[in-house]
Amino acid sequence: MKERVWYNSDFNFDNVLMGMMALYTVSTFEGWPVILYQAIDANAENKGPIYNYRVDISIFFIVYIIVIAFFMMNIFVGFVIITFREQGEQEYKNCELDKNQRQCIYYALKSQPIKVYIPKNPTQFKFWSIVNSSGFEYIMFVLILLNTVTLAVQHYEQSKLFNFVMDILNMAFTGLFTVEMVLKLLALRFRHYFMDAWNSFDALIVVGSVVDIVVSEFSGGGHEGEGEESSRVSITFFRLFRVMRLVKLLNKGEGIRTLLWSFVKSLQALPYVALLIAMIFFIYAVIGMQTFGKVALLDNTDINRNTNFQTFPQAVLVLFRCATGEAWQEIMLGCLPGKRCDPESDYEPGEEFTCGSNFAYLYFISFFMLCAFLIINLFVAVIMDNFDYLTRDWSILGPHHLDEFKRIWSEYDPEASGRIKHLDVVALLRRIQPPLGFGKLCPHRVACRRLVAMNMPLNTDGTVKFNATLFALVRTALKIKTEGPVVQENEELRIIIKKIWKRTKAKTLDEVIPPPEEEEVTVGRFYASFLIQDYFRKFRKRKLALKKKNKSSALQAGLRTLQDLAPEMRLALTCDLEEEEEEDVVLDMEDEDDETFYKNESDFVGHSEYPSPDKMDPGSPGLPFTPIPPSTPPPPPQSHPQKLPLQRTCPTGQ
Repeated sequence: MKERVWYNSDFNFDNVLMGMMALYTVSTFEGWPVILYQAIDANAENKGPIYNYRVDISIFFIVYIIVIAFFMMNIFVGFVIITFREQGEQEYKNCELDKNQRQCIYYALKSQPIKVYIPKNPTQFKFWSIVNSSGFEYIMFVLILLNTVTLAVQHYEQSKLFNFVMDILNMAFTGLFTVEMVLKLLALRFRHYFMDAWNSFDALIVVGSVVDIVVSEFSGGGHEGEGEESSRVSITFFRLFRVMRLVKLLNKGEGIRTLLWSFVKSLQALPYVALLIAMIFFIYAVIGMQTFGKVALLDNTDINRNTNFQTFPQAVLVLFRCATGEAWQEIMLGCLPGKRCDPESDYEPGEEFTCGSNFAYLYFISFFMLCAFLIINLFVAVIMDNFDYLTRDWSILGPHHLDEFKRIWSEYDPEASGRIKHLDVVALLRRIQPPLGFGKLCPHRVACRRLVAMNMPLNTDGTVKFNATLFALVRTALKIKTEGPVVQENEELRIIIKKIWKRTKAKTLDEVIPPPEEEEVTVGRFYASFLIQDYFRKFRKRKLALKKKNKSSALQAGLRTLQDLAPEMRLALTCDLEEEEEEDVVLDMEDEDDETFYKNESDFVGHSEYPSPDKMDPGSPGLPFTPIPPSTPPPPPQSHPQKLPLQRTCPTGQ
């Protein structure tokens, strides 16, 4: 009969330290059911376990997991993320700009326009228009989705008919994607086509897909195991290009591009976290080799030929497994004292079972806590920091909105000169959706009013610069130093930018925030003068229309006097122009000749030419004046002398 030996469980509650060790293991969700069943079967002291002796003890473990593992551990993770953000903002604690404002300003200062190739050959331009049209993009998007469906429906033990249909569909999709590549080559030519990384990727997929079809045809299809082993391997390799077509979806759609941009931004900060993890892994791997490297490799133990600390690469792999939480406590138990030593290690006779150390408790617990609860969560903190716009109010401008400005600017400046005509600014901003732009539904006059508030410098050749325009948009949208006097706010903002980005060139700073000058010309001043002229023309047109109406009313009424018409005239002459937008639209449709700023091509003053001094109204300096035609009859004389009030009077209840 074999001698029976009683031994204690590896995780027990015999004392406070062992109890804390057991509960810590439970909180990591590794091996906790074993500890739970041992606690349920536990009997009185010095007595053997009984199956399901105390089932109610499971309530303790359930409550502990909910409170500690689900709640407290996540609070710890939250503190790690919050501390990470606070430390990142510590450098800017005395800065008047928040993180979002700093990111947008930095983007506006460092961004450069995109160069877009637009062919001059008429035939080539037609192909270019086709491949850049939204309809073409939608067609290719649908084809990629359909190709995805054909890849998803394939399964094990397909029939010959099903394989034949799949091969035909694969050839059809390959042909369509080849046509796309040919059209883009005709539109962009060879050099400009391969300058785009996505086009190069598309070409790689098309070539690989064509080779896949050729190899499959020459090898007999490869469905029933035909051909040599090397042939099957080559077919499998080239069929990977079919799956790679799905990657093209990343370049379709503004939302997907924004997510991809945020992911790339996260990768820029991850190397620092990865370097910290590499240092911790290196230190712990060296310590593990020195402490547990002599433990024998036995197949029936947790320290075996696949899991050990005898070499540095093996030690790093074991630590990586522990960082993921995969049975880390079993590896720890395999490194405790009393383990057999490796025959090739330098142990003394009689010390075959002296390898291992109690240091394993501190070693593995500290490593798992550092990696699983601290370092790994830094990855989460970095990603959340770059994807915070997903939980932010979409009406607030963020860095992820600014790429749209670069893309639309390139249509007005394909050579990436960094300048466009100031006449194109309104059209450009109406194509950009809020919060950065105005949107296509924004009326032209409202867009002009918003441009008045922007301090964009106007160059002598009638152009505006890329960085200055983007900076003005960011500054206005986020209300960065826009409340007080312009000169004072500009100077304060210049000081803030120099303080945060000390390497900012003075030329760039003067470009986006022009220094105060007496003869400074801005886009805002130009559009302000345009609005004044426009409002004056509207006011004059209403005045003439009112006189004609008064004459007609007087002739029809006969006995009506100016005294009777005073309230109506007072209302028409004094109401705010902004409250009569509907009437403005009607007048605009009746007389489009007044909108001369759409027709002239002046490079500096805009769409309308300034009148000569002899045509200026003395009562309205700086405004164009056209005298009333002589054929217009004078207004009827006032039978009762009375001065009309000039204050605003608007009727109530109407």
